[in-house]
Amino acid sequence: MDNRFVYMDYNATTPLHPEVKKAMIADLEVYANASSMHESGRRARGRVEKSRKAVADLIGTRDPETIYFTSGGSESNNTVFAAMYEIGRKAGAGRRKIITTAIEHPCVLNSAIHLRDEGFPVVFIGVDSRGRIDLAALERELDPARSEGGPSLLVSVMAANNEIGTVEDIGRVAALARAAGAFFHTDATQAVGKMPVDVEAWDVDYLTMSCHKIYGPKGIGALYARNKAPLVPLIRGGHQEKGVRAGTYNNLGILGFGVAAEYARAELADYGRRVGGLRERLRAGIVGKVPQIRVNGHQREFLPNTLNVSFPGAEGEAILLSLDMEGIEVSTGSACASGSLEPSHVLMATGVGPELAHGSIRFSLGRGTTEEEVDYVLEKLPPIIARLRRMSTVAACVDVVGDNNEHSS
Repeated sequence: MDNRFVYMDYNATTPLHPEVKKAMIADLEVYANASSMHESGRRARGRVEKSRKAVADLIGTRDPETIYFTSGGSESNNTVFAAMYEIGRKAGAGRRKIITTAIEHPCVLNSAIHLRDEGFPVVFIGVDSRGRIDLAALERELDPARSEGGPSLLVSVMAANNEIGTVEDIGRVAALARAAGAFFHTDATQAVGKMPVDVEAWDVDYLTMSCHKIYGPKGIGALYARNKAPLVPLIRGGHQEKGVRAGTYNNLGILGFGVAAEYARAELADYGRRVGGLRERLRAGIVGKVPQIRVNGHQREFLPNTLNVSFPGAEGEAILLSLDMEGIEVSTGSACASGSLEPSHVLMATGVGPELAHGSIRFSLGRGTTEEEVDYVLEKLPPIIARLRRMSTVAACVDVVGDNNEHSS
């Protein structure tokens, strides 16, 4: 094994930005409760509000009061669905229908399933072979005259997929939801910091994000809720976050979020160019060196850092462990699904069969990725795939159209 470490699992989590780490260490002495009225408390609260403004700037809202700090993306998403539950419960047989997609993060899927179990009409819209939502199906479901379940209460569509990197047309989807009188929510956890995000241009009601995806600390996230968009407390208690999210402020985490947001905004254009170029170098190298593969996700509308590839005849976990032995860290899909033996629900929704889904690897690059690291992966990956295919009993049974043709571009 080379004494080399290559991290390509940035979609799972990111290391602290050096400036974030520096700021958090410097602020360790600001320990007071940000709800306290004395000078130390006011000093801590000032840090919180400065960070709120930085997060607002990152996602394009001019009103920092629309930002609510949470423990992360999962809590933010659950908060939105909790609000819909309360609204729908009071509506009785009125506007209660929930629409989402088949490729959402588990915290959205399971929140929707919970509402379904509580009697809400819930529809999971399909996607095409590249992971984009079926807009015709969405329009049908939004029209009570053409579908079951009555008027829609909420449409929830992720901005960018965590596994295959496909970016949705959020502005268009939000417009369809709004025209039908529904609230619109987007889980932008993977989009923020990697692509331009503008809640006002998109015209969304709710947007969720998580700090540890943008080179900040874990355990802190945020929910954007448009003014007058309804919210109910998921955590009840004190007055924090205008009564929406009780609990002592996570001063250090919020400070880290603010600094991470500032740098994510400042570095966004360079990130897209540099990391996008490295992703293309990796993609082209794999296509050129490994026969009979499928590159998953959209070919034009994708995150600049995310590359998902299926290697028929090689099992994903075996690829991951073989790469790990060479010091290369990747993923077989979402980190939240690790430990599951089920094939990726995202890939299955795009029509990829279970064999290809089980043989898929997600390479997610980041601000620390270098050309040398990409080239090292391209050196080690092809012989690993060849070895695993020689050992496989299913290699000849998996059909991939063409040899590095459209399916590999």
